[in-house]
Amino acid sequence: MARPEKNRRVSKPPKMKGFKPFGIPKCKLEVIQLTMEEYESIRLVNYEMLQQKEAAVLMNISRPTLTRIYNKALKNITKAFVEGKAIVIDGGNYEFEKEWHRCKKCFKLIEDKKHHSKCIKNNENNSKELIKINN
Repeated sequence: MARPEKNRRVSKPPKMKGFKPFGIPKCKLEVIQLTMEEYESIRLVNYEMLQQKEAAVLMNISRPTLTRIYNKALKNITKAFVEGKAIVIDGGNYEFEKEWHRCKKCFKLIEDKKHHSKCIKNNENNSKELIKINN
């Protein structure tokens, strides 16, 4: 019997839920899924410029596991670029460090309901406008 996977720690959700090639209608696109932990591995290693060992510690996983996740993410992103497919960032085996919400009106990420303030499209500070992102 295989060992159950432990959740990978993700510090915060991506600003966007995905990306699509320019000039092709979404209804005509095939989609490639990038899991939340794949996104986090790319963010930590390529954007934050951390060593894989440091990124693995932040994600609460071993370095070889991070390498597998990272390589799979690169393969998926490359396939989407080469084959003209959309990328959807969703799913996986993860947990956020904090509670995250997204405003239904302005789509802004809010770290905690207490930090939600009025935005241009939201005339009042209304926590009912927030969608919980955490699993």
